[in-house]
Amino acid sequence: MNATARVLLTAVLCTAAVACTKKVKEQPPTDTGTGTTPITETQPSVPGAYGPGDLDTDACLRQRVIYFDFDQDALRPEFQAAMACHAKYLRDRPSARITLEGNADERGSREYNLGLGERRGNSVSSALQANGGSGSQLTVVSYGEERPTCQESTEDCWAKNRRVEIVYTAK
Repeated sequence: MNATARVLLTAVLCTAAVACTKKVKEQPPTDTGTGTTPITETQPSVPGAYGPGDLDTDACLRQRVIYFDFDQDALRPEFQAAMACHAKYLRDRPSARITLEGNADERGSREYNLGLGERRGNSVSSALQANGGSGSQLTVVSYGEERPTCQESTEDCWAKNRRVEIVYTAK
């Protein structure tokens, strides 16, 4: 294609793009005579975007505990959908902040379990970032075996303690 044809094609595409843009006339706010009323944002401004109320109502966002296999820090496949939902929330709400609390069961030394809890938290952090969440919105804390949800020494109980809890510190 020669240079003249390229310039002509570029001009046509630019003209078409400008012609296809939708122009919206901005309406001035109407005064109701009641004085100034504070505006509170209860719904997201973009259709389909998450708002703070969705943390308690959306089934995907209510899933805030991610479980791990014994002695593993790899994210299990069944938690990928939850990672996508929480990452979308972080994209929609740039002021939101999350603390990822890594935990381990009672087996292993204290130091090992603290390291394992941190690796699990980092694994969830990486999954959130891979789905579009910002690393500046995430903090990882490891509690190791110090905060068990179950006190028994059984496999079922240990499985409940191998987790990362997603805690929203700012919504």
